[in-house]
Amino acid sequence: MVAVPSPTRLLLATTNAGKLREIRDILGNLPMALVALDDHPPIAEPLETGATFAENAQLKARYYAEMTGEPTVAEDSGLEIEALDGEPGVRSARFNGESYQQKFQTIARMLDERGTSTSRARFVCAVAVWLDDCIVWETTGVVEGRLQLPPQGSEGFGYDPIFLYPPYGRTLAEVSTAEKAAISHRGKAFRALRTHLQSQLSQHHSASL
Repeated sequence: MVAVPSPTRLLLATTNAGKLREIRDILGNLPMALVALDDHPPIAEPLETGATFAENAQLKARYYAEMTGEPTVAEDSGLEIEALDGEPGVRSARFNGESYQQKFQTIARMLDERGTSTSRARFVCAVAVWLDDCIVWETTGVVEGRLQLPPQGSEGFGYDPIFLYPPYGRTLAEVSTAEKAAISHRGKAFRALRTHLQSQLSQHHSASL
C-alpha cells in the first residue's frame, strides 16, 4: 500500500456530525483540505452489506469516491457486547429503533433474558482509504470496556453513555473530548491514519525537491 491520497484534498465520508468532529480534530493539522459530504450535492447513503466493520468501511470508501471523484476515507464502527455474542456489531447504527434510548432498553432486556445486567464490551472502528480505483490503506482501532446500565453522562454520542472505560472509572459520555480521543477506537484508528498520511506527505515533498 504505497499510494498516497492527494496532498490537497481528502473526503471524510461520514454523515455523523459527532464522528466528523472527532475525525477533523485528529486530522485537522495536516496540509490538506478535509472535505465533508456536505460540500457535495446530496448523495444517497450506500447499503452497508458487509459482514465485518472492515468490509463496510471499504464499500463506503469506494462508493463515495466513485460518487464524488475525491480521494476518500470512510469508517465503520460499532459496539460488540460479549454476553450478546457480539451484538449489535455491524448493525450498531441500525439496531432496534432510531433513538439510542430505545437501543439501550433493548440491550438491557436482552441481557436480562440471559440472566445478567452487564458484560464485557468493546468499541471497534475500521478505517479504509480509497484512491485510484482501490483501497490503498486500512486499519482497525479497538477499545475494551464494560457495559454501564442505566446510561450515564451527557457528553459524546451514540453508545458512549453505556460504555464504561475501567481505567477512567467513567463512561465515554462522562469524560472530556480529549480524554475520549486519547483512548477511543476512532481516536486510535485515525491517529494511525494521520501518521500514515504524514509519512506519505513527507515522502511526496522530498520527491518533489
